Amino acid sequence: MMMMVVMMMMMRVGSGATSGALALVLVRRCLLLGPLGLRSAGAQDGNGCGHTLLTPHSGTLSSKNYPGTYPNHTMCCWRLQAPAGTSLLLAFGDVDLEPSEHCAHSSLLLTDTQTGTAYGPYCRNSIPSAPLLVTNSSTVTVLFNTTSHRSGRGILLSYATSQHPDLVSCLVRGTHYTQEHISVYCPAGCKDIHGDIWGNPSQGYRDTSVLCKAAVHAGVIADELGGQVTLSREKGITLYESAFANGLRSKRGSLSEKRLIFHKACDDVLEIVAFNASSWWHEVDMLGQDRAWVAERAALGTTGHSWAAEPGAKAAWLELDLGTRRNVTGIITKGSSEQHNYYVTSYHVSSSRDRKNWRPYRGSSGQEDKVFEGNADSQGEVSNAFIPPIVARYIRVTPQSWHQSVALKVALVGCQLARVHAPRPNVPSVSKEVLEPTSRPASCTPISGIALDPEKAGSTLLAMLLIGGFVLLCSCLLLLAFLCYKKRKSAAELNCGITKEYAEPDLVQVSPSSQTGPCTFKPLLEEGYTLPLVLSHYDIPGKHHEYAEPLPPEPEYAMPFSEPEPIGMHRSTCSIAGPAGCSLVQYQTPALRPGELPAGVEQTGSPCSEGSCAWPGRCPLAHVYHEAL
Repeated sequence: MMMMVVMMMMMRVGSGATSGALALVLVRRCLLLGPLGLRSAGAQDGNGCGHTLLTPHSGTLSSKNYPGTYPNHTMCCWRLQAPAGTSLLLAFGDVDLEPSEHCAHSSLLLTDTQTGTAYGPYCRNSIPSAPLLVTNSSTVTVLFNTTSHRSGRGILLSYATSQHPDLVSCLVRGTHYTQEHISVYCPAGCKDIHGDIWGNPSQGYRDTSVLCKAAVHAGVIADELGGQVTLSREKGITLYESAFANGLRSKRGSLSEKRLIFHKACDDVLEIVAFNASSWWHEVDMLGQDRAWVAERAALGTTGHSWAAEPGAKAAWLELDLGTRRNVTGIITKGSSEQHNYYVTSYHVSSSRDRKNWRPYRGSSGQEDKVFEGNADSQGEVSNAFIPPIVARYIRVTPQSWHQSVALKVALVGCQLARVHAPRPNVPSVSKEVLEPTSRPASCTPISGIALDPEKAGSTLLAMLLIGGFVLLCSCLLLLAFLCYKKRKSAAELNCGITKEYAEPDLVQVSPSSQTGPCTFKPLLEEGYTLPLVLSHYDIPGKHHEYAEPLPPEPEYAMPFSEPEPIGMHRSTCSIAGPAGCSLVQYQTPALRPGELPAGVEQTGSPCSEGSCAWPGRCPLAHVYHEAL
C-alpha cells in the first residue's frame, strides 16, 4: 500500500518539468518527514512552502507568495500528525491553481499513508466538493506541485483534530453567517494570513472583518494555539476606530449593518495598590522647575507625564502590586503622553507570588521568554493578552527596547480568584481556585446543616425572588387601596362640612336641638379657634380658613314679608312658648276665615281665643301663611 501511494505521488510530480530523479527524491523526503520531523505536530519540506504553523491540535499551511501568484516549478510537502486516538479534519480555505487536464501542471494531492486513501488531485477546474474534509486517519500527507503557469493564488489549508468539528478556515468572515450567535473553532496560524479587520475589542469589529484574525486581535485566542471562539452579531455602528493589539493593527472603518462582539470572560481592569521601580527620573527643566517621574505615575489613568527610568540606567523594570493573587489575562501599555516622545517598543513580563522568586512569562510554547510588542508612539494604547493567564500578586515589566528613554504607563486586566469550598462528610473541605469575574461575589459562606444542590440553587433563588416580589406587590396594592379609601372618606366629610344648608325663609324652628349634622359655622372661641389672618379682601378662597357665624343660642327666624294689609283684614298675635328659660315670641299671623282652624288643631274645639294663641308642645313649627291677594 505504501508503494501505491509512492507511485501516485511520483506520477503527480513527474508530469511536470521536474526531472524524475529529483521528483523521486522529493517524494521520499516527503514520506520520511514523519520519522524525521515532529511526530506530534507535523513537518514540511520543499521550495514551494509558504506561511506554515503546525501544532498537535490545529494548524495552517499555504503555498509560497500566497495570496500572490505562486512560483513556477516548485513543490512543497507537509506531513500532518494528530495525537493518538484522534483523526484529522481539513478545511479548504482557498485552492486556486491554474487549470489543466487532470490537473497535470499544478495540483494539490492529499494522501493517507495508513489506509492508502488519496484525495485529489485538485486544481481550479477540479476543486474539492466540500469545504471540510473528514478523514479517518491521524496522519495525512499534503503535496503541492507546480510547473509552468501564468496565474493562480496557490493554496491555503487549515486542519484540526476530530475533537473540533466546527473548524473554520482563516478566510471566513462575519458576513458568512446569518445567525446572531456564533461558535466556531479557529485554527492556529491565522494571524499572518492576508485579510483585513476593522475595529477594536471595546467597540467590536466590522462584520466584513476576517473572523479568526479579529479573534487574535481581541485577545480571545492565541495565534500559536488557536481555539474556540464565541461571538455575537449585533447592530453596526457609524465608525470603527483603529487599534494595535496582540501584534496586529486594525483599520479604521465606516458604517456597517452588523458588528462582531467577541465574548471574553475575566476581562476587567484590575486595581493596582502599589507601584515600585528600579529607578525614576528627577527632571529639572531649563527654567529650574522640578518634575518627578516616579513609579506612581505609571498608572494608566494618571494625567500628565508617566513613570520614567533614570536616564542611562541599565535593566530598568516596573513592578505592580495587586494586593492579593489575581488571575491576570492581559496588559495595556502607553508612552509618556507628554511633550517628551518617550515609549517602550518591546518588553518581557515576569510574575511572583512572594516578591522573591520571579518567573518569566513564556506563553504557550514554554521554550523561551516571550517578547511582547509595545508602543509605536507616546500617545496610543497597546494591548497584549496572556494566554494562558498569569496567577500571581506581583507583576514585573522589563523593557527590552524603547524610543529615546524608558517611559511607561501600565494597566492590567483579569479577574479575582474565588475560593469555592467543596464540603465532604467528616472530611475538611479542600479549597479550589476557580476563575471568576470580579463582578461576582469573591466567596460564598455555606450555612451549616444545609446542603444546596448547585444545579438547583439558581432555580430555587429565582422562585424565592418571585414569591417575595408577589407578596411585596400585593402589600403595595392593599396599602394603596386603604389610602384611597381614607382619602375618599376625608373628601366626603369635607364636602359635607362645606355644604351650606339654609332654613327656608318661612320656616320657624322652635328648638335648637333640631339642628343636627355637620355645618360650616365657626367654632366657639372657648374651643380654641382663632381668627385667621386676613390681609385684604382680595385674598382668594381657600387661602385662609373661613367660617360662617354660628347661630345664636335662641332661635332666629326669617322675617315675614311685609305687605300692605287689605282693607277689612286684621292680624292677630300668636304667642308661642319657647324652650325652658326663653321668653315668649310673638309673630304676626293673618286672621282666620270664619270656621277655619289653624293647622294641627282638631275640630273639637277652639284652643285659642280670638286675638291670641297658645299651643305649646302641640305645634313645634308654626308656618306663616300669606293671604292671597
